[in-house]
Amino acid sequence: MSQHSHTALRRGAIIAIPVIGALLLAGCSGSGGDSGDSGDGGPVEFSFTFATSNNLESPYETLAKAYMDANDDVTITTNPTPNDKYGETIRTQFQAGNAADVVQTTPGSGDARGIIPLAEAGFLEPLGETAASLVPQGSETIFEIDGEVYGQPMDFTIAAVVASMGTAGMNGLTEWPTSEDELYDACSALAGEGKSLLVIAGAAPPNAGLTAQGIAATRVYAETPDWNEQRAAGDVTFADSDGWADTLQTIIDLNDGGCFQAGAEGGGFDAITNGLSQGGSVGSFIPSGSAVEIATAAPPEADFKVQPFPPADGGDPYIIASSNYTISINAASEKQEAAADFVEWLATPEAQEIYYEASGLLPISNYQDLDLSETIYSPVVDLLAEGSYTPLPNNIWPNPAVYEALSVGVQGLLTGQKTVDQVLQDMDAAWGE
Repeated sequence: MSQHSHTALRRGAIIAIPVIGALLLAGCSGSGGDSGDSGDGGPVEFSFTFATSNNLESPYETLAKAYMDANDDVTITTNPTPNDKYGETIRTQFQAGNAADVVQTTPGSGDARGIIPLAEAGFLEPLGETAASLVPQGSETIFEIDGEVYGQPMDFTIAAVVASMGTAGMNGLTEWPTSEDELYDACSALAGEGKSLLVIAGAAPPNAGLTAQGIAATRVYAETPDWNEQRAAGDVTFADSDGWADTLQTIIDLNDGGCFQAGAEGGGFDAITNGLSQGGSVGSFIPSGSAVEIATAAPPEADFKVQPFPPADGGDPYIIASSNYTISINAASEKQEAAADFVEWLATPEAQEIYYEASGLLPISNYQDLDLSETIYSPVVDLLAEGSYTPLPNNIWPNPAVYEALSVGVQGLLTGQKTVDQVLQDMDAAWGE
């Protein structure tokens, strides 16, 4: 795709950001150039680690370059790290004492990169008032410990199906399926042409788990929005939940129904990038901003949209939407002043415009004020306005082992090595008492 086409996609189809633009005109600049840890105003260096799912330039890489361009005395060593093992990698680095100065993390406790367990282990430095001001109301428990914030939110992400409606249309699918019957009819028609409605990175636990959570939005949380709280209170279990059983059975049915690509159980993140950019598949359960990265390798007519997964018969559409990406500072860093300047800059309108142009994710500070009717988010605008969404469930779960049990369990369902009941029992065991 040409640069012109990509820019048009980002500025028009991805997101209209008049509010950010207005803030940018008010003026804000990076602070790294006039402070640092050298003590004498000399060169400043620090490192930045973040997860990546493909070989395209990450939005975090783009941010680091922009900061260095604006502050020629700053050098940031970037460490893009494969997403499928990212949580385990950074935890090992923290334990070994060689983690980066700035680290991309996630809210809550349910992921190996979650800020709560990392902060409880003493690995993260408390952040300041700027980070605290960006925490979504009602989400304090997954960002804070004893009133201290340990991760600065970067986004408001929709985790539904990112679908190429251009690919869909070229294969006779003019509308996104809104019911289970329409879903499986579309799967059959596409499979008959050697293509798939959905592509899944079955060998990558993060995508396997995200796919299950996206389906659970309609099977569990649409009917019982406080299901996680009930599980924490011991009032429900995964094993006794009809909604969670239906979620996992749906994954089996999708696989058996030809909805996933051939060899789905062995697919990596490249299967998603290649499938969506080359037209072999229509959609995938991936964060909404991933459409921007994939669009760089897709033809202009790809026309990505964020689509709700069809609910069970008689149900209403429901999606996952929350802040899913945070930035933290290594408590053991010897470059904390420079790191803090960079993290503070990430909250400025200048940095936000760069990030959201590069990532396609909604800005955490003012997403509710944006007109999304002409963007990739148009199919879910009403759901956002109605509050028909749930935060990413695993952010709220008590430990990473629950999500690991789900992710590994989905892989087992795809290979036939696990049953629905076994996966649900494994999740309960991982949750504990």
